[in-house]
Amino acid sequence: MKYVLGIDNGGTMTKATLFSLKGEEVLTAVRKTEMLTPRPYHTERDCEELWQANLAVIREVLTRSAIAAVELLGISITGHGNGLYVMNKAGETTYNGIISTDQRAQKYVHQWRADPRYDKEILPKTMQSVWAGQPVALLAWLKENERDVYAKTDYIFMVKDYIRYKLTGEAFFEQTDASGTSLLNVRDRRYDKELLAFFGIEDALEKLPPLRGSTDCCGTITGEVAELTGLQAGTPVAGGMFDISASAIASGLVTEDHLCIVAGTWSINEYITKKPVVDKRLFMTSIYCMDGYWLTTEASPTSASNLEWYINQCMPLEKNEAEAKNQSIYPLCNELVSQTEPEESELLFLPFLFGSNAVSHASSCFIGLLSWHQRAHLLRAIYEGVVFSHMAHVERLLQFREKPTVVRLAGGVTKSDVWVQLFADVLQLPVEVINVQEHGTLGTAMCAAVMADEYESIQQASEAMVQVKTTIQPNQVKATIYEQKFKRYQETVEKMADVWALGVKQ
Repeated sequence: MKYVLGIDNGGTMTKATLFSLKGEEVLTAVRKTEMLTPRPYHTERDCEELWQANLAVIREVLTRSAIAAVELLGISITGHGNGLYVMNKAGETTYNGIISTDQRAQKYVHQWRADPRYDKEILPKTMQSVWAGQPVALLAWLKENERDVYAKTDYIFMVKDYIRYKLTGEAFFEQTDASGTSLLNVRDRRYDKELLAFFGIEDALEKLPPLRGSTDCCGTITGEVAELTGLQAGTPVAGGMFDISASAIASGLVTEDHLCIVAGTWSINEYITKKPVVDKRLFMTSIYCMDGYWLTTEASPTSASNLEWYINQCMPLEKNEAEAKNQSIYPLCNELVSQTEPEESELLFLPFLFGSNAVSHASSCFIGLLSWHQRAHLLRAIYEGVVFSHMAHVERLLQFREKPTVVRLAGGVTKSDVWVQLFADVLQLPVEVINVQEHGTLGTAMCAAVMADEYESIQQASEAMVQVKTTIQPNQVKATIYEQKFKRYQETVEKMADVWALGVKQ
């Protein structure tokens, strides 16, 4: 048998999944890493803990699957986009890894967007809105606040490029990831010193590794890593891809009439096109993993991670009880939500705990909370609020394309039938769920399959390795109810802008 291994380093979760060349999930190993918040608005991780988590999941997959290392054709990695991972040439990190939810660099974003040159000269090159969690903003912050760190840094990586470097000792920057960072002239697919100069980091050009494609071989497993993991030294490692591309291709996003939604730590909503869309109202256009295509994306950190926060803060006893029984807390949440109806309560939840897709200073809150509300109503409001946040992004995308025929849904919410139905009812579109638990690892594993010449292209790999598990039809009876609730959600967000601004002034 022949296999490929996909590794996914999300916000605080590291996963490795072994796949057959038909896309069958053989085995997945998972490790959670801690999110560090040393100061307000800072979200970081310990890079050594992250590296050990990657070694651990690789070892576990090889041990538990009992496959021979020689049967592994190749490895590929994905991970959260943006944030920042910096190293010196000795292979030492020069700062904690920074996760993309970090907000410390907000002031630079405001300055750049206020500059008349931004819309005229910069946006046409980057094809995306600059924001605080991007490496350009974080590098500007490091240069001003941690000058020694900035000076000692030799390599600028995204998380997957950092892990790939640790596996192979080779420094590269994969282009789908690079195209979402504002570090790259996406229009011309190259580094651009004038672009970096606008952000005040032109000297970062020498710290940017060579660009490579998703399916390019970017080194092989070193002897040291082979001893630590059980991998065979010399196993090739592909360039990998941006997690939004990985989830999209693992959802079978190979035609322009589909829309892909990823509901996890981030609300990601995207479609592909042969003509890049550049508009300051849009979040991002990036290079897609299929030749000749661009990925148009609306995204914000406003998705299912809000539920995880609520569970950790407000349901710790229930979570601990479930874990003691080796069970998950999420079925209980789904059961409670299913016991309520959307018309029962006008309670709204604004899912801005980790960031916003409304205004930069927005914060999370429940609106309309009354004494008779029960925990089930709060949970329903969270589920609905997350979907409404996705819907706000989808409406923005539909200003640039026709309504899709179907939505492919990925991310943690696909494990909740209640939540999937809610997406279908709010969108009033059929929602297809792919027969795979780990979209990120599947998408990036395709890179390894193409690198190993098992498929001619990522598109061919996707068509062979992706199967639709189920299609959820929208409940048309609920269309008016959710239309009215979504309208109220949007109006509330708009009216809250002055309240949030007042909080900033104070």
